[in-house]
Amino acid sequence: MKNNKTTKRFIRHRRVRAKIKGTVSIPRLCVFRSNRHIYCQLIDDQKGKTMVIASDMEIKSKVKSQKSKVAEQVGELLAKKAAEKKIEKVVFDRGGYKYHGRIKALAEGARKGGLKF
Repeated sequence: MKNNKTTKRFIRHRRVRAKIKGTVSIPRLCVFRSNRHIYCQLIDDQKGKTMVIASDMEIKSKVKSQKSKVAEQVGELLAKKAAEKKIEKVVFDRGGYKYHGRIKALAEGARKGGLKF
């Protein structure tokens, strides 16, 4: 096994995923964060397709700013892309992470951008 922290997150993620399913009308907003970057995507689990993707690599004004502020911008970017595809409701999948820090900032940014969850 890997380190204990990663294993516990994986177990939490599997437990959350057992309860959450994304559809065409209400996709799953899945979040992944690494030490440097944060990624999110809207997934239709019925077809197994990713509908919209956003990450901090698409944001230009990332020069030495706080990670949580960048995460909020990523959430807003995802909401904007989702609005273009006429998606307004999602199910939030925090990926086994605590709803805290960058994950919370991304969720608030998505809500500010117009997504409902």
